[in-house]
Amino acid sequence: MKTIAKTLIASAALIAIGSVHAQNIKIANIVELSGPGTTAGTLFKNGVELAIKEINASGGILGRKIAHTNEDTQTNPGVAKGLTQKAVDNDVLAIFGPVYSGSIMVSMAESRRGEVPNFTGGEAAAVTAQGNPYVFRTAFGQSVSFPKLATFIKSKAKSVAIIYVNNDFGKGGRDTLTKLLEGSSTKVVADISTDAGQVDFSAAVLKAKQTDAEAIFVYTNEEESARALRELRKQGVKKLILGETTLTGQKVIELAGEAANGAQAHVGLTVDAPQFKAFGARYRAEYKSESDHNGIKGYTGVYVLKAAIEKAGKVDRKAVAAAIRNSCFSVKQHPGVLMDVCFDDKGDLDRESFLVEVKNGRPEVVATLPPAGLVKK
Repeated sequence: MKTIAKTLIASAALIAIGSVHAQNIKIANIVELSGPGTTAGTLFKNGVELAIKEINASGGILGRKIAHTNEDTQTNPGVAKGLTQKAVDNDVLAIFGPVYSGSIMVSMAESRRGEVPNFTGGEAAAVTAQGNPYVFRTAFGQSVSFPKLATFIKSKAKSVAIIYVNNDFGKGGRDTLTKLLEGSSTKVVADISTDAGQVDFSAAVLKAKQTDAEAIFVYTNEEESARALRELRKQGVKKLILGETTLTGQKVIELAGEAANGAQAHVGLTVDAPQFKAFGARYRAEYKSESDHNGIKGYTGVYVLKAAIEKAGKVDRKAVAAAIRNSCFSVKQHPGVLMDVCFDDKGDLDRESFLVEVKNGRPEVVATLPPAGLVKK
C-alpha cells in the first residue's frame, strides 16, 4: 500500500509540474548567434531575455510566466527557415527574430503557415510588403525611416556617393533612397556595392573618395560599417559621412574607435536618447556591456507582445496578431515599450526617431523627429 501511495503522489507531482509548464507562454528566440550577424543577433537576444526576466519577476502576463528557447540561425536563411518550422511545430505563441532581412524574408513563410506572430529586426522594405498578417517589425522599415533619412541627406549635401551591402537589407535601402532622391537637388553620383562580411573596404572607399560627392552614405551591417569607417579615416576622406542606424550603433563605434567620430545618421533607436537611458543602465548591469539599437529592438518587442496579450485578454496567437495590427501602445499604459508606438495593417511600426552625430566615441542626439503619421491614432 505504501508503494502504491508513493506512486500516486509521484504521479500527482508530475501532473502538477506538467500543468505549470503548460501554463507558460512559450516563445522562440531565433537569431544570429554566429556568422556575420553575430553582433546584431546577440544583442537582440539579450534584449529579449532582459524583458522576459523583468516580466516574469513582476508576475508574468495574465498570471503566466514566459518560457523561451534560443536558436542560432548561423546567419543562414535556410537554417532560419528550419528553426522557424521547428518552433511552429513546438506550438510557441510567438517568434522573435531573425534580425537579418534576408533570413526573415525566407523564414516568415513558416510562421505564417503556423499563424504565429513573428517579431523581426529586419528593416528591408520587402519584409512587410508580402501581405503577411503575422510579421511585425521591432524597428522602422525602410519605407518609414528612409523618407526621414532622405530629408536629412538633402539638408546636408547636393551630391552623395552610396556604399551599400549587396543583400536584401542593403539593396532595399539603396533602392529606396535612390528613388526618394530622384528629382531633388541632391544627386547620387556613385553606386558602390560591397559584400556581406567584407573585410577590405579600400577599393570601395577609394572609388567614393574620387567622386565629386559632398557626402558618402554608408549602408552596411554593423561589422562592415566599422571597417568602412576605419578605411575612410585611413584614406583621409574629408567628405561628410552619413548613414542610418547601423552606422552609429555603439558596437560599431567600439569597433571603429576614433574613426567613428563625425559620422552622422538618422536612427530609430539609440541608448543615448533620454527615453532609453534607463534601459541602457539595466542592460549594462545585466550583461556588463553596452546595448545598441538591436538590444532595444528585442526588449521592446517582448513588451509589445505583453501589451497585445493584455489587450486581447487571452493567450491566443490570432488574437494577439489582431491586437497589434492598426493599433497603438503608449508608454503611459505599457511602460516597457519605452516609446509610444503604432503598427499599421502590414506590421510596420511608427514612432519618434533621432538625428545623431558621433562625438568623442558616443552618438549624441542632436534632434528628435516626430512620427511619420503612418497610423492614425
